[in-house]
Amino acid sequence: MMKRNKRIFLGAASLLCMISAYSEEPFWLGGDISGTTADEARGHFTKNRDGEVTETTRLMKDYGMNATRLRVWVDPKDGFCSPEDVLKMAKRSKALNMPVMIDFHYSDWWADPGKQNPPKAWLGLSVEETAKALADHTRSTLQLLKDNGIDVKWVQVGNETTHGFLWPMGNFHENPRNYAELTKAGCKAVKDVYPEAKTIIHLDDGFNQALYDNVFDYLKANGVEWDVIGMSVYPFWAMEGKKEESEIMTLVDAIANINHLNKKYGSEVMIVETGVDAREPEQGKQFIDALIKASKNLTDGACTGVFYWAPEIDADAPYHLGAFSKGMPTVIMDAFKEASASGK
Repeated sequence: MMKRNKRIFLGAASLLCMISAYSEEPFWLGGDISGTTADEARGHFTKNRDGEVTETTRLMKDYGMNATRLRVWVDPKDGFCSPEDVLKMAKRSKALNMPVMIDFHYSDWWADPGKQNPPKAWLGLSVEETAKALADHTRSTLQLLKDNGIDVKWVQVGNETTHGFLWPMGNFHENPRNYAELTKAGCKAVKDVYPEAKTIIHLDDGFNQALYDNVFDYLKANGVEWDVIGMSVYPFWAMEGKKEESEIMTLVDAIANINHLNKKYGSEVMIVETGVDAREPEQGKQFIDALIKASKNLTDGACTGVFYWAPEIDADAPYHLGAFSKGMPTVIMDAFKEASASGK
C-alpha cells in the first residue's frame, strides 16, 4: 500500500509539473501597430522582404511577435484609433491568436509626457464627473471588444502618465490626489469588464529609478492598485535629452530599475514601448537583441515582455525610430524573430 501511494503521489506530482510547464505564459514580444488602418487608408501597405504586400499584423507575427498593442482615443476627428477602429485591428490579432494590450490615452489625440489634453467632450467637468466619464469610456470600449471575443490581456490606464494625465485636473505635480483618483477609476473600470486583464500604469524614462519611486510611492499610498508597471525605454531620446551617456547605460539602468521595482512593489514589469534609430539598423538590431535578452534573462521573471512602438514606420519618415525601410522590415525586426525562435 505504501508503494502504491508513493507511485500515486509521484504521478500526481509529475502531472502538476507538466500542467505548470504548459500553462506558463510565454515572454511577450509585441508591436504597437495602432497606425495600421490609417496607413492603409492613405495607400501605404507594409511588405515582406520579397516586396510582397503583407498585412501588418500578419507581418509582425511572421517576425516572431506574439501580441499586439493598440491605442484608443476618445473622439478622434478622422476616426482612426477610435474604439470602433481599434476593434477592426483587434479582430486581425484575434485571427492570428495574438492577445491584445489596450492603451487608453484619455484624449482625442496623442497623450505623452509633454501633453495630456482632456477630450473635448470632457472639458468643464468636475473631478467626479471626469472620473465617471473616464470609467464609462473605459468600460464601453472594453465591452465592445469583449462582445467580439477579443483576448484583452493587458490594459493601460493612461499613456506615459509620468506627469499625470487629463491636465490640469490630473497633473501629478499640481493635483496629485486627482491623478490618483482618476487612475483608480480607470483601473476599477478595467476589472469590471475584464477581471483577468492586467492593469498597467505606464511612465517614460524606464532607466530613471527616482522617477518611478516618486510616482508609484504616491499611487500606492493613495490606494491605487495595479498589476503591471509599464515603461518606455528609448536610448535615442535618453541620449538626446542628456539623461544617459550611451545606449548600453540606458539598457543597464533600465534593467536595474526593473529589478528594483519588482522587489519594492511586487509588480511585474513590461517594456511597453521601445524603439531605435532605423537609419542605423545594424546598431539598432544589436540594442533590441540585448534588451530582449536582458529583460528575459537578467530580471528573474520580473520583466514579462518587450513591445516595439510603431515598427512599421520607415527610417526616412519624420519619426526615425520605426523598424522598416521602404515599407519593408529592416534587420531590427530580426531581433524579435531570433528571440522567438531561440526562446532565449
